[in-house]
Formats: sequence, C-alpha cells, structure tokens
Amino acid sequence: MKCITLFSLCACLRSTYAILILLLASTTAVSAADTPDNSVLKHNTVILLYHHVSEETPASTSISPDTFESHMAYLSKHHTVIALTQAVDAITGGASLPENSVVITFDDGYANILHNAHPILAKYGFPYTVFINPNEIGAHRQQLTWQQVDAMHNEGVTFANHTLDHIHMLDNSQTNTHWLADVWQNVEQAEATLKDKVGVSLQYLAYPFGEFNEPLAAQVKRANYIGFGQHSGAVGPLSDTSALPRFPAAGPYSNLATLKTKLKSIAMPVVNSTVVNPALTSHTPPASVTLTIGNADTGLDIASDVSITQTQCFFGGEKISTKTSPNKITFYLETQLPTGRSRVNCTAPSKAHRGRYYWYSQPFFVANEQGRYPD
Repeated sequence: MKCITLFSLCACLRSTYAILILLLASTTAVSAADTPDNSVLKHNTVILLYHHVSEETPASTSISPDTFESHMAYLSKHHTVIALTQAVDAITGGASLPENSVVITFDDGYANILHNAHPILAKYGFPYTVFINPNEIGAHRQQLTWQQVDAMHNEGVTFANHTLDHIHMLDNSQTNTHWLADVWQNVEQAEATLKDKVGVSLQYLAYPFGEFNEPLAAQVKRANYIGFGQHSGAVGPLSDTSALPRFPAAGPYSNLATLKTKLKSIAMPVVNSTVVNPALTSHTPPASVTLTIGNADTGLDIASDVSITQTQCFFGGEKISTKTSPNKITFYLETQLPTGRSRVNCTAPSKAHRGRYYWYSQPFFVANEQGRYPD
C-alpha cells in the first residue's frame, strides 16, 4: 500500500484544480466561438406595412381581419413588437433593440383600421403607427375622422405624415422647375396640421405609393425628416433614413408562411450603390447595378456574416443574373421596366444565423408619356 503524504496530496489537488480551470476556460472559449454573434440582430428590425383590414376593400391592399389576427398571434409568440419611434431612435442613435423586433405601420388612415385592426392590436398590447393624409381625414366615409384620430392617439396610437392628400409626389418632376418646392410645401402643411390636430410632429414621411427620387430624398434629409418607402427589406444601422424599407404584409403578401422568412430578415449592409436616382427617364434600366457591402463606422462586423457568394437577386419574381466578389454584388437587368413601380430584391444567407437572410431591395420608378405615375 502506497503512502500519500500531506504535501503530495496538496500538490495533486493543486494540479487537478489547475487542469479543471484550463478545461473550463477551453470550454468557455469553444462555446463563445460556437455561439453566433447576436449583436447584428440587436441592431436590426423589420417594419410591416398594411393598408386595409377588411374583406370589402381592394384585394391588392387588403388583409382580412382573420388573417390579420393570425399575423398578430404569430408575432406575439415569436417576435417583440416595438414602436416606430423606438426603432428610428435606435437605428439613428446606435442603440440596441430587442432581438426579433418588428414594427407595425398602416398607410392612408382608413376607418377599418380602427374598427377591425385596433381591437386586435389592443388585445396583444402592440404599438403601431398610422400614416395619414390630413386633407382626407373626415372627408370620406372610408376615412377616420379627427375625433377618432384623437381618441386613438390618446390610447397610444402614433400618427405621422403621408402628405396632405396622397399625391403622386414625382408627377411632372422632370419638367416642372418648381416641382420640389411644391411637393415640399405639401409635406410641411401636412406636418403642421398633424401638429395642430394631434399635438405631435415626428417628421416622419411615408411616400405615397412608395415613390421617391434622389432630389426628394435629399430634401427629406436636409429637413431632418425620416422617409419610409414601400420597397421590401429589413432596417439596420446602414439603412438609408431618407427611404427606409417596409415589407408589405397585405394583399398578395399576406401569406404567413412567406412572411415568416421576411420577419427574420436582416438588413443588407450596403455602403454604396451605383443607383443614384431610382426614378428613371426611360423604361431602359441600368445595364448593371453594383452594391458594395461593408461595415462603415457602425462598430459592428456585419459584412463578414453575409454569405455573399450565395446571393440571389429577383425581378418580377424571376431570378436574374448576379455576380459577386468579396465585397460587391452586381445584378443585371435584361428587360424593360414597366411604367410605374418595380423593384429588384437581393438576398444572401447569414453565416451565423441559420435560416435568416440579408435582404436588400432596389426600387425603380418610371413615369408615363405625360410625366405622371399610375396608381
């Protein structure tokens, strides 16, 4: 029988303790390496866009109350619904957001939002924003009244600017030298009316029909407004605050199965695009469009998580030719653009977050022969 001295026992215990410490440190290091960096998800959100919540309104912009309820039930289980103001403040100020956050917005101020959507949203305690046209409020039976707007505001609903009267903001923009001054006067009058009626001026502008061009977007920035489009995609620290994307979630886009993927999307970290102006002077698109991927001064390593070689771009539901390099995505449009609105959507898988995709949408706007845009 071997005798163990007190000294050798202490030495043995010290050695064992040291090994345990090393193993623990090694395990911790491996776990940290294997765990995806969630900082990207905490600086990302998705904004949903609805119009009508009704079965008696135009199908292209409507969602039934039952389907809307299913959307909200899903959000309550899998996402955190936040106010638009919280999302904007975080994106512009660099603050973090809850993972899987979602914002709910409506355009046009229809009465069925109050009658059909509001009770469902109140049931789940979800904040939401309605972009309204002040000259339309109370002027038509299908619109909210100012009394209803005031009551909803008192219950926590946010109201923001959608121009006075839902104009096509780009009509005659290529021929009328006073065009920008005229449309901006419209925006400022709408904002003043909101301030007078609701007591709040957020300086948020949702472009009617999602239409904007480079001069209008530049004016939005100069005036310290935040702009919102109708092209798809998530919102992140590199998103253009003069035209933040929103995912349409009604009409043909109301299918919850496909919406789930969009709700998990991440904003593509685009630091530069060769498209300067999305409003084109002809139906012929640019021969190619190149997006540069990077991190800029966000303090986040987003770009390295984009599986750029797996990027796919789509136009009109059809896959289009795409080429990639280590930090660039180039897509090629070989078809004429239609009159009105169209867009190219590009997606690339996340390396760290399985089942999630980086998403970027490039809209295009083409006027008819009279310089006007169709509804």
